[in-house]
Amino acid sequence: MALSRSRQAFLSGIVLLAVALGGCAPFGDNSEPAVEASAPVAGQPGGAGATTTGKGRVSLLQNDGADGPLRTLNVEPDGRWECIDCAGDGVTSTGELSAEHRERLQQLLAEPDLARETDEARGYRVSCVGALTSTLLTAAGLITSQDCPGEERPPVAEEILLLLTQNTPAEMVG
Repeated sequence: MALSRSRQAFLSGIVLLAVALGGCAPFGDNSEPAVEASAPVAGQPGGAGATTTGKGRVSLLQNDGADGPLRTLNVEPDGRWECIDCAGDGVTSTGELSAEHRERLQQLLAEPDLARETDEARGYRVSCVGALTSTLLTAAGLITSQDCPGEERPPVAEEILLLLTQNTPAEMVG
């Protein structure tokens, strides 16, 4: 199924935003590079490459439909998070995961199966129009899923998404 121009622009925008946000590193130790380029994502035209984030960091980028605002959640290895427009209300909030949730998140991010769940490894293609699209930016690569009927979500990425949405203002569904 071919991607519409607005979907192509959206996905390319996510990649560019991820690179920009990763380079900003609002807090935390900047001794390791926050963002680096990796191989191109399958199904993305124009040779746009996927991006990864430093080990132990994760970003969640969400868009509710083609015209919805981009919601961004950045989580540092120490559990501190910053959520930009996560509720779609324009508010930026910050907080910290509990020690238990931080430890579980780090375990999930280190899970070897996560590399098999990347968009590139799965040959993922966006298939729903108007659905909430969630993209995790991890050291393993981009992992995208949509809130649409019949879509299977990768299990480790799904657990990360649940942990983040249950413990921050980020939302699981549109």
